[in-house]
Formats: sequence, structure tokens, C-alpha cells
Amino acid sequence: MNHYFTDSRNTEHDFVPRDAKARLKRYKYPAFYDPYGPRSPPSHKSIQLAERIAALSLEERRQIGPALQYKLKLPKLQPISTEGMDLGLQGAPAVGATKVEEQKEKTTFNVKLEKFDGAAKIKVITEVRAFTNLGLKEAKDLVNVPVVFKQGVTKEEANDIIEKIKAAGGVAVME
Repeated sequence: MNHYFTDSRNTEHDFVPRDAKARLKRYKYPAFYDPYGPRSPPSHKSIQLAERIAALSLEERRQIGPALQYKLKLPKLQPISTEGMDLGLQGAPAVGATKVEEQKEKTTFNVKLEKFDGAAKIKVITEVRAFTNLGLKEAKDLVNVPVVFKQGVTKEEANDIIEKIKAAGGVAVME
């Protein structure tokens, strides 16, 4: 006989029915969720400080951060690179900056596989494996068009990859 059915622990009930005569418990939920739990109200000194800060001009409020950073000896914050991130309108460069970017020549490119023949899928997968150093399963999962499979390559290297993909029966483009 199967051991699982003879074990007494499997025959015990997980659910215990509640008493029909018992009243339901009412819980009082807070108006909003505070992950830090209940806090004491701010001190009178903190409220006065907040009012004084609010009364300052915009330029004076901008100076508070660096002054506190210096006074408390906090480390200087390092700027975070937003290269490659889509920031929408926030990251839109100024009008003068676009002219400088147009003059700067692009040095790194991405290679994107756009399409391939169904019969040539195996050849395309082997070429993608050769360029990306991926295993067979990873390369097979990667070859779902359109997909960028090689990033940050030089123009010559990108053209070489495109030619080899084209010879295998696929269509790749440089971005």
C-alpha cells in the first residue's frame, strides 16, 4: 500500500470550521498605510524650521542642500549616467546641444536581427551563437525577430556581422 495514504498526518483537517454563534471580529484599518508604523507628531522646533524654510526665496532654498551636505560632512553624490535610457521630455537636450551631438560621429553601433527565412533559422542561430558566445538554448530563445543581439560594436565589426547573417539567410541592420 502507498505510504502517502497510510500516514496519519494526511488525514488531519487543515480547516477548522468557526463557531456559528461566535461574532465576527471587526478590525479598524488605518486611513493610509505607513510602512514605518505610527510616528509621533513633529516637534515644535521642527515645525518652526519647516516654516522658516518655506519662507525663504527659491535661490536660498537651493543653497540648503549643499550647505547641509558640507555641515554634516556627507559624501559628495556622484552623477548617474543616463546614457541609453529613454527619459522622455525630461532628458531632451537644449537646442544648442543638438548641434554639438550632430557633429559628433557615432562610434559604437548595435546590430539588430529583423527577419530571416524559416528554412534558414538553424544557420542564423549558429551565426548568432558565434557572435554572442551564447549556448544553443539561449541563442534559440534570442532569435525572436526583431531583436538586438549585439551591442556596442564598431562600424566595421557591425558590417561584418550583417554580411554573415545575410549569407546565412537573415536580414540584420545597424542601429
